[in-house]
Amino acid sequence: MSAIAQGPTRKALARTAGAIYLIVVLTGLFGLMYVPSRLFVRDDAAATVRNLVEHTDLFRLGIVAGFVCYIAFLLLPLALHRLLGAVSSRAATLMVAFATASVPISLFNLTHKLDVLTLLGDAAYLRAFTVEQRDAMVMLSLDAYNNGIAVATLFWGLWLLPFGYLVYKSGFLPRILGALLMLGCFGYLVQLIGDTLFANYGQSAPAGVVTLPAAVGEIGICLWLLLVGAKDAPAREAQDA
Repeated sequence: MSAIAQGPTRKALARTAGAIYLIVVLTGLFGLMYVPSRLFVRDDAAATVRNLVEHTDLFRLGIVAGFVCYIAFLLLPLALHRLLGAVSSRAATLMVAFATASVPISLFNLTHKLDVLTLLGDAAYLRAFTVEQRDAMVMLSLDAYNNGIAVATLFWGLWLLPFGYLVYKSGFLPRILGALLMLGCFGYLVQLIGDTLFANYGQSAPAGVVTLPAAVGEIGICLWLLLVGAKDAPAREAQDA
């Protein structure tokens, strides 16, 4: 009975959060990086559409990965709140708010990829468009998807600031990972502002490194939570909690 009353240990909570985080990381890397790298050709609509037609299953799998990623990302801050909420309730609330705000944006944004599948289909009404027009509409849908990702990036960055603060102040997780997460927040914001203000920012040297702290911090904390967990609270602290 006492074990039930005490609830899960801190290490168990950490590993649960780490497992959810791993789902987010793997599906995110697959859907946001691997699939586009295999299928999308910058400024070449015909080549992009050809790749999509030849590898439609991969494109569909990327969409499914997106659904899984964003549902897991909805659960992740809730799991982290259970682990880190006692460190600072205000920071934990901000972490949950910023992270969950991105989920409806990200899920709705996937409709642009579903539009691409429609354009690649064989519906009779699509015969009213020339091949070049359909290719252009596919690229327009993909660009609209990228614009939605830019909006979601705002919240993907903001949630890292309170999350990193909680990790840094927790005392049972590595401070260096907390610092990297907080730096990652500003990296995402710089990327968003740069992409918005400068047309070719994505091809510039800063764009290639500005999000590195976020990548290292997020993958690092994911693996730490999953493989190492967190030090359990002392008996007195657990009793007070």
